[in-house]
Amino acid sequence: MPTTPQLIRGYEVVIGLENHVQLSTQSKIFSGSSTAFGAEPNTQASPVDLALPGTLPVLNRAAVERAIRFGLAVGAKVAPLSIFARKNYFYPDLPKGYQISQFEIPVVQGGKVEFFVGDKKHIVNLTRAHLEEDAGKSLHEDYHGQSGIDLNRAGTPLLEIVSEPDMRSAQEAAEYAKTLHALVMWLGICDGNMQEGSFRCDVNVSVRKPGEPFGTRREIKNLNSFRFLVDAVNYEVNWQIDEIEDGRKIQQATVLYNPDTGETRAMRSKEDSADYRYFPDPDLPPLVIAPEWVERVKGEMPELPAVMAARFIEVDGLPEYDATMMTQSLATARYYEAAKAAGAVPKLVANWVMGEISKRLNASGAEIAAAPVGPELLTRLIARISDGTISNNAAKQVFESLWTGEATDVDAVIDAKGLKQVSDTGAIEAILDEVLAANQKSVDEFRAGKDKAFNALVGQAMKATKGKANPALVNELLKKKLG
Repeated sequence: MPTTPQLIRGYEVVIGLENHVQLSTQSKIFSGSSTAFGAEPNTQASPVDLALPGTLPVLNRAAVERAIRFGLAVGAKVAPLSIFARKNYFYPDLPKGYQISQFEIPVVQGGKVEFFVGDKKHIVNLTRAHLEEDAGKSLHEDYHGQSGIDLNRAGTPLLEIVSEPDMRSAQEAAEYAKTLHALVMWLGICDGNMQEGSFRCDVNVSVRKPGEPFGTRREIKNLNSFRFLVDAVNYEVNWQIDEIEDGRKIQQATVLYNPDTGETRAMRSKEDSADYRYFPDPDLPPLVIAPEWVERVKGEMPELPAVMAARFIEVDGLPEYDATMMTQSLATARYYEAAKAAGAVPKLVANWVMGEISKRLNASGAEIAAAPVGPELLTRLIARISDGTISNNAAKQVFESLWTGEATDVDAVIDAKGLKQVSDTGAIEAILDEVLAANQKSVDEFRAGKDKAFNALVGQAMKATKGKANPALVNELLKKKLG
């Protein structure tokens, strides 16, 4: 479901993603070797992982269940029968000389992912998600000009999620990847650690003039940061446009992004499926998934983000955008529900989470579970706004003190900084009488139909109270006095 084109230098950008999701199993997809990260090199590669003579792969049931869980979450078809194939290529970190993957019949077929870019809703359709094993890792640092091979990762279970080329900007691709990242963590099928390679992005990028056929794509491999994804795509798009404008044709290729230079560079010419000489793996029978298995997995799944968001809309009265933001991660949803359970108004919780809390989390790179202002503390702050003790502006000052660790008690900050609102009707009326007497011109303008004059009088009243008067009460009393 492509979105409205956002032209760059007169060209439409076309983007599709392939995400490699490391599944959260304790052992590898075809052997009993550990998948733990950080072990000494080559200590977790068994004879099965290396395909030594006399060994046979045995499929890990837990990996299949995680694939089923993902398929159900995105509304895809879980294939009752799928086939494992050998993808043949030669690379130093691929000990077998082939990778066991799925080709013609994947375990998950179709599906879609919904997300927001700003306040606009987007939908990206999925082509497939298939099970496969990971390769090893080539190491090029600290080897005195040589390269080392660590085969610990060889055989680690992956779910490769392939999208349709439905995205039309780098930002849209990044938001899709973030949503997918949050979903696989929500489902408990991946730990989401991008630095350890648990969630990797390959981005296919091409450009075309509007209305023309798709251009030749280049694949940016192994992006492990959403910021790098945006930077890499933007550089690649402009590079491709420069090439076309200079009269050169784009050659299909696999490229790498260098975050130090901000540039992409070609690694090798891009292979097509025929180059891999796929054929069914003779050591693995077809994967048969009975309907009862699917139903059992469905019954064990957590409440999905879309279902939870629909509940927040219906029960809490949140707008669709707010509800989606409150379910962008399981940690965010838990924070929101904890504050709501403590008695906070749902819409106000959502406003603070999307506003001040998100701003500070983004600046620090922290997760909401580690926010210095937890749900209970935020609830107490919101209560002081709701009961008129402090204004919204004063609440931000209190929040700042709580966030920085200057204080841990809402009321103590309010008292220490003298932030209580003046809500005494008699006191405010006396101040309004003085303001009206001193601003007869504004009074006359208001009575002549100039609404801006009313705001000017409110401003004078707030100034007279040094911003401490209850704004709602000032407005109410001023209207009465002006008739």
